[in-house]
Amino acid sequence: MPTDTPMLRVQQVKFRYDPEAPRYAVDGVSLELRRGEFVAVLGANGCGKSTLAKHLNAILLPEAGTVLVEDMDTRNEDHLYDIRQKVGMVFQNPDNQIVATIVEEDVAFAPENLGVPPAEIRTRIDEAMKLAGIYEKRHAAPYKLSGGQKQRVAIAGVIAMRPDCLVFDEATAMLDPHGRGQVMRTIRHLREAGIAIVAITHYMEEAAQADRVLVMNGGRIVMEGTPEQVFSQTARLHSYHLDVPQAAELRDALTAAGIDMPENVITPDRCAEELYKLLAE
Repeated sequence: MPTDTPMLRVQQVKFRYDPEAPRYAVDGVSLELRRGEFVAVLGANGCGKSTLAKHLNAILLPEAGTVLVEDMDTRNEDHLYDIRQKVGMVFQNPDNQIVATIVEEDVAFAPENLGVPPAEIRTRIDEAMKLAGIYEKRHAAPYKLSGGQKQRVAIAGVIAMRPDCLVFDEATAMLDPHGRGQVMRTIRHLREAGIAIVAITHYMEEAAQADRVLVMNGGRIVMEGTPEQVFSQTARLHSYHLDVPQAAELRDALTAAGIDMPENVITPDRCAEELYKLLAE
């Protein structure tokens, strides 16, 4: 469960790829993230969500404002190594993060290159592969794995660095529904282990599983709240060119047909529960 103390603070961050551009890709964004918290970030293409994600471990540096990782400023080069140990990134294409021909060798790559003692490396990679749900494939060749399995290998490689936070930058975008389900199960396990999660996603069903949802538009955060709070505002989400989870769509259709459904119905299980109550009346 999330702790009370933020481990990551974004304070009034602004960023432009072109210093002469009239508009900011990220325009005055502030947010806090706690250990064990799962935050989903939604928005149409070009809204700034991936640009924001790259600020969280200093791939990009703010033009204005600050990003603090456990009070370390990402603009301070002396903190760069420690910041990237604490905040790991998982990107859209796992093939770009896999460097070895055997799964366990790939997971060991980063710790080995950082001089982690061999005995500790063995412990780390076993723990990481188990946490990512890929341990049974430890002797396999990554190129023989499915997309979801490859993504979990990439996740294990980041977990082996023992970060406090993982940022998923549309990490399920190239996967089929089964692969997305595999990655989402891994995210839930990571959260239960106390790792903070930021997931940049286009999939509303993924966001519905988060503790908190942020909606971006025009480089700014325009909506924020629990999934139930955000996904109860269907018309407003549509105005930002976003959908709602399928269960919320069914909720709206039933409500429009005169069937009373609570606004906080956003998951299939919750929808089924409410329908059962209505049928039992």
